[in-house]
Amino acid sequence: MEQLNQQFIEAGTLMLAGMVFVFTFLGLLILFINTVLIRLANKYPDAIVQPSPQRSTKKSQTASDEISPSIVAAISAGITRYRQQHKLTK
Repeated sequence: MEQLNQQFIEAGTLMLAGMVFVFTFLGLLILFINTVLIRLANKYPDAIVQPSPQRSTKKSQTASDEISPSIVAAISAGITRYRQQHKLTK
């Protein structure tokens, strides 16, 4: 039993040391990457991009506000045909 307790203590110590090592490594990696990226961003700034001119969308806005009568007619015809083919028995 004494040997099992000793192994648990050794495993816990090894696990704690590994977690500290990984946490430290990842923290340093993040700091290093941020430092390098900041230096690169300052050295090579982005070119200023001109915004593209806005197109007028009046036609598409009015079309989306109303449903076309031909679409309503097509939907109505489809519903009528479906009801004729699938007569519901009461």
